[in-house]
Amino acid sequence: MLVVTGAAGFIGYQTAKKLIADGNSVILVDTLPFFDGRPEHAELQNHKKVIGRLSSLELIAAKSQIDFAKVDGIIHMGACSDTTEMRVDFLNEVNVEYSKSLWKIATEYKIPFVYASSAATYGAGEFGYEDDESKMHQLKPLNPYGNSKLQFDLWVLEQEKLGNTPPSWCGFKFFNVYGFGERHKIKMASVVFQGFEQIRAHGKLKLFKSHKPGIADGEQKRDFIYVGDVVDVLLFAVKGSIKRGIYNLGSGKARSFLDLALATFKALGKAPNIEFIDTPIEIRDRYQYFTEATMQKHKTTGYTREFTSLEDGVNHTIADLLRFTD
Repeated sequence: MLVVTGAAGFIGYQTAKKLIADGNSVILVDTLPFFDGRPEHAELQNHKKVIGRLSSLELIAAKSQIDFAKVDGIIHMGACSDTTEMRVDFLNEVNVEYSKSLWKIATEYKIPFVYASSAATYGAGEFGYEDDESKMHQLKPLNPYGNSKLQFDLWVLEQEKLGNTPPSWCGFKFFNVYGFGERHKIKMASVVFQGFEQIRAHGKLKLFKSHKPGIADGEQKRDFIYVGDVVDVLLFAVKGSIKRGIYNLGSGKARSFLDLALATFKALGKAPNIEFIDTPIEIRDRYQYFTEATMQKHKTTGYTREFTSLEDGVNHTIADLLRFTD
């Protein structure tokens, strides 16, 4: 039996779906109305392997409801992932304090614990993108969301020094994850999903202009990683295959938004039609122009499966979207 938080979300849903497909029983945790308000997730609603649906607060108070001694792992994907959220107190409560509570449960009951950190902890990348734990205190996120993720990473490392850890634990700094199941994220959904919607509705896709000298419009780059690869790594880790640590999780290769847009048009069988628009002023100063995961540390974990190429991942995503939409 495994617990998946954020199970009505994007990565959490895909993780729960894969666990069930592999024959595992799961407890799904999220804001309860989310489960019923996202029809693309309907296949998990009444599955016999789903042995409970709890709100986040119910999970923390569930010692009388759940025999945690029988829990084989906690995969903690539940968080506020909105990079434009400015309420620091809210982010501290949801992304930091709640995560601490789950860590303490995992420590007390000796449950393997895997959680989502973020590449947003790297800020503008002035200190690089190396997942060197000894240098994480130097990082300067560009927004409160990234800072909330960094604060939990640093707290975890302090807990390890004190000897307060689960039997195995991993945090993963997700880079730009894309795939099926993002509709509910609206403005935070990947460009693949937004492109799918825009191209189908208007025949064109909007991308942000570059406001940085030397970088052409559409040549802003991100490390895009397909959600199926992320899920495979999470399941590898929760089995105890990785004993401890905070790791980057990206493809290891930055690609431009233009590359992503062109792959989306091709997957839809449409000729490219791209409109470049100004980056909103409220995020312009915090906008990242380049991210790329260094994956050398990840290669030491024993995980050997090749990651999906950008083009193949976009094809998989568009095919799933077409099946659900049509």
